[in-house]
Amino acid sequence: MTEIANGTDDGPPDEGGLLPLGEKPDGWALWEADCWMSPEPFDGAAVRLPGRPFPLEEEWQWEYEYYDHTRHSSLLHQTYQHGSVLLGSDRPGEYWTLVVTGPQRGRVWWLRDGCAAPYADRPSDRPGGDFLHWVRDWHVGQGWWRAE
Repeated sequence: MTEIANGTDDGPPDEGGLLPLGEKPDGWALWEADCWMSPEPFDGAAVRLPGRPFPLEEEWQWEYEYYDHTRHSSLLHQTYQHGSVLLGSDRPGEYWTLVVTGPQRGRVWWLRDGCAAPYADRPSDRPGGDFLHWVRDWHVGQGWWRAE
């Protein structure tokens, strides 16, 4: 990440660019999720902990788990604060992260209001889910997120 850019405005139009290592997108601290399934609100001012394990290994859609907000509260907070560095944002509430600890290390994940998903629906040993593939797609404005 630091060798490719460590912060650049280059990339698709209407997006904030690739963040410098350790930075947060402008909307991170003020973001209020509609589908935040936790009794504790999202704390965008909290210190992120990239050294702690990233808790997910597969896509998780918590917006459909209305029955028990406290059951997944800890996991939800860890998904946003542990084991990754922020890469950038498409819009408020949608964030790209690079996982730096655990089994998903080296993969890019998309966090959005209601779900978290790896960039590619492929095993990590096949091209597509790692940072290099993501940043190439992001730079030229192509990728699965463009279909939405």
